[in-house]
Amino acid sequence: PFPESQAPDTKTDLTGLFTEKPQSGEVAVGENINFVAKVNAASLLKKPTIKWFKGKWMDLASKSGKSLQLKELYDRNSKVYTFEMQIIAAKPSFAGAYRCEVSSRDKFDSCNFDLTVHDIGLPCPLVSSFCASASKSQVKSEPDEDVWEILQKAKASEYEKIAFQYGITDLRGMLKRLKKMKKEEKKSEAFLKKLDPAYQVEKGHKMKLCIEVANEDVDVKWLKNGQEIQSTGRYIFESVGNKRYLTINHCSLSDDATYTCVVGDEKCTTELFVKEPPVTITSNLEDQMVMKGERVELECEVSEEGATVKWEKDGVELTRDESFKYRFKKDGRKHVLIINEATKEDCGHYTVKTNGGESMAELMVYQNIADLTVKAKDEAVFKCEVSDETVKGIWYKNGVEVKADARTHITHIGRIHKLTIDDVKPEDQGDYTFVPEGYAFNLSAKLNFLDPPKIHLDCMGHTADSTIVVVAGNKLRLDVPITGDPAPTVIWTKGEKVMTEGDGRLHVESTKGHCIFTIEGADKQDEGLYSVIVRNPAGEDKADINVKVCHQLPVMSIVTMFDFFFPGYVLERKKKKSYRWMRLNFDPYTDTTYEAKRMIEGVEYEMRVYAVNAIGMSRHSAASQPFIPVAPTSEPVGLCVDDISDTTVSLKWRTPEHLGSSELDGYGVEYCKEGCDLSGRLLPTADEWVPAFEGLTERTSVIIRDLPTGEKMQFRVRAYNMAGPSAPTSLAQAVTIREIMQKPKIWIPRNLRQTLIKKVEETINLVIPFQGKPRPVITWSKDGEPLNPKQVSIRNSDTDTILFIRKSERKDSGKYEVKLQIENVEDTASISIQIVDLPGSPEKLKIMDVWGFNVALEWKPPKDNGNCEITGYMVQKADKKTMEWYTVYELYRRTNCVVADLIMGNEYIFRIYAVNMVGLSLEPCFSADSAYIQKTGFEYKPPTYKEHDFSEAPKFTHPLVSRSVIAGYNATLSCSVRGIPKPKVTWYKNKMDISNEAKYRMFSKQGVLTLEIRKPCSFDGGVYMCKAVNASGEDAVECKLEIRRKYP
Repeated sequence: PFPESQAPDTKTDLTGLFTEKPQSGEVAVGENINFVAKVNAASLLKKPTIKWFKGKWMDLASKSGKSLQLKELYDRNSKVYTFEMQIIAAKPSFAGAYRCEVSSRDKFDSCNFDLTVHDIGLPCPLVSSFCASASKSQVKSEPDEDVWEILQKAKASEYEKIAFQYGITDLRGMLKRLKKMKKEEKKSEAFLKKLDPAYQVEKGHKMKLCIEVANEDVDVKWLKNGQEIQSTGRYIFESVGNKRYLTINHCSLSDDATYTCVVGDEKCTTELFVKEPPVTITSNLEDQMVMKGERVELECEVSEEGATVKWEKDGVELTRDESFKYRFKKDGRKHVLIINEATKEDCGHYTVKTNGGESMAELMVYQNIADLTVKAKDEAVFKCEVSDETVKGIWYKNGVEVKADARTHITHIGRIHKLTIDDVKPEDQGDYTFVPEGYAFNLSAKLNFLDPPKIHLDCMGHTADSTIVVVAGNKLRLDVPITGDPAPTVIWTKGEKVMTEGDGRLHVESTKGHCIFTIEGADKQDEGLYSVIVRNPAGEDKADINVKVCHQLPVMSIVTMFDFFFPGYVLERKKKKSYRWMRLNFDPYTDTTYEAKRMIEGVEYEMRVYAVNAIGMSRHSAASQPFIPVAPTSEPVGLCVDDISDTTVSLKWRTPEHLGSSELDGYGVEYCKEGCDLSGRLLPTADEWVPAFEGLTERTSVIIRDLPTGEKMQFRVRAYNMAGPSAPTSLAQAVTIREIMQKPKIWIPRNLRQTLIKKVEETINLVIPFQGKPRPVITWSKDGEPLNPKQVSIRNSDTDTILFIRKSERKDSGKYEVKLQIENVEDTASISIQIVDLPGSPEKLKIMDVWGFNVALEWKPPKDNGNCEITGYMVQKADKKTMEWYTVYELYRRTNCVVADLIMGNEYIFRIYAVNMVGLSLEPCFSADSAYIQKTGFEYKPPTYKEHDFSEAPKFTHPLVSRSVIAGYNATLSCSVRGIPKPKVTWYKNKMDISNEAKYRMFSKQGVLTLEIRKPCSFDGGVYMCKAVNASGEDAVECKLEIRRKYP
């Protein structure tokens, strides 16, 4: 157990991160001991990182295993991290000084503690004191030894023990210098040639490892990360003489490992690094313009399947958030960023990045004009906001330009464009579009006219024609056609009583275009005046219907011949699948032809006839053959002008709302010149309508050609079925046959706004979209000269122009210009194309000097750089005996280099390839002479350099700050100093040296000096001074520390 004075301090000091620090401990050999550190993470932005050290530099994380275990726990409630180091079965060599460091972002703290390991036979205090005295006497009696020789002969695991024994403070620096010292290597008995320290191969390529053994009959084992490799299709073992080969086919990332060749008791090891080719973007993102609320998909394609990409918006990485605003889709090599409902905040530049490139696209989100619904004589205002005050635009109604008049006002104030229509009329209903000049985009809205309700009856009121007679006991069914937008509400009344469904005899039903009132089994009390009232926000309408209920008269048994007369007929009909006949007329019908109405389309009916005279009714005739009533369709809807030129008009419409039971045969389109009737109203007569084409069309759009330029024309469309043509639908106003000019504008794709680089013999296919009406004249040129039609093909359409080169050549490089011209208005754009090829070989490779094992080379760049920058040179060497070429530098940028580590007694030749973005030059440049590395008689005189004096006098960059602390809580004083060589630091209290007092702890890390005062009392107050001294001078800072009582 710990003494009271050494109990862990659980209070947080003013600058530290620890809430509990590990304390020094003692343990017997073979026993276990735990060291615990706790850190409060409530105020930390990042999880703290902890490191355990033994001595000054040995990181214990790499030593974790059977004898040492590191644990980590986290309490979510208190937000405290607990770090534990457990030493299992302690050994005497485990004793020493330990350090624990914790860091989080810009915060850092550390503490030191000791571990003492005792032998089991002696009590702890006696053993420790005996060991200490014995070690001191031993050090004094031993003669001076050379530490360099001791380190050279010692094992790596004994370095720390030697440093502790001989008082070495800079062990790391000594070990670095020790590695540079020449050390005689033992000649291998099993290997004549070992593996190189490391090899590199590209992913998917083949790698061949080779060794030479002294005994041709010896067995060889190959290991990968310590596991023996079995011969498979990918791993092939070969034995040729005393050479042994390991071939790895189709290298993947899993082959990136340590490989070992074992021959008897000897082995050689190498590292194989598999270089993964960069993932490039083969299909770039494209700019998009969408409406607010629409779905957006930004799609790109990369060179490899399963590659990882990163999406950014305006430089900020996009991730899957809780709102699922962004979704990332991966389909093979395609990567898609999906935005379900675009908003104005989604505007910006989106970038997709891989380790081999990136692609950017701009997303623009527009808010459409709001649809309007107005009543008659109200005001309709369409408002559109554009991005720039200078942008002008044109308003269209159903494809026809809107002109300002007494009722229509067009205004442009700042970025707001308004279209105002006063005293709205039914003919103002339609689709309105705003088209900004110079942009291939438009905004649309719909103007809906509120239609007041209307009851459509042939006769209404209290006249005899408006009386409906029903026989008592039969069903009374009143089916009244109505119209109105929006759909009106229907109320049936009898007198002042509202008729609702009550006892089951009465049924009220409303459908689209009809309201139906039904009474099952009518009787005398159902007679009276019925009223139907229809209402919607635009108004109301009312109609009265008189209902009379009569009883059937008995047939007279005796009738004289003079009373006989023949007044007419009574007709009945029924649905074929029904058994109930319904009378069509209650008064005798005198004619022998009758037109039945109000039948349901698509339903089979049958009819029969009774003859009626004064005596009564005859027997009914036989039922007619079943027939199906067919009616024409309703008129087509939404007729508008889609496009217009000097001689053609493009019309489009939607299918009729009601098609009926018969199939639609097609549409007929007619046109005529606009004329005037006597009232001055524009109205063409029926005989002036001319069919636009022979027969019917099944499409809902048509282009009418060969129209007279400048004439005002009216158009109408009818739908046809077996019942005949429907009612026509016409344009709201006549159309002038004249093309609406649209300024020419070229839209250069984003990937063509910078220089387009292609390799020789690659295909070039540039698609340049544009806008402009009438169709502009397109002219291509290269560097101001016309294009050669044998090398370059140009194809033009109404919306884009294509430049195509099947096999590109170096001479195709240059600046291409495309010009659009409509009358005296034009627009131009330029595209730079660079055709690159392999570079030529370097020139005049010379051996400038040979010394020791080194050769200095110099050469000149190639005359032909392949039309792009030379990125470097590949330098290779070959021994004249074997003539096997080995790469010395793979991508060397200068035109001179030094080839080192050549073998004594060999003669070498050299060659150099030029490298650009396409690849290596086809032919290398060889050195004219060879370089012979002599065995003896060489002496290298190193150049002399004047040593620079880096010494600097100590200077405090951050002074001590006076503080006032509470008694009983740890306090720290901090400052920072710089100086070369590292200055010696001494702390003073009231000008008294306190370096050796146990109450104080001093820390120094990278020039930051900290003095920790453990549980200060009132006597610890005073003036503290920190003094730094080196050979170049000294400096000092001081501060005042005030100790306040814990409880006032």
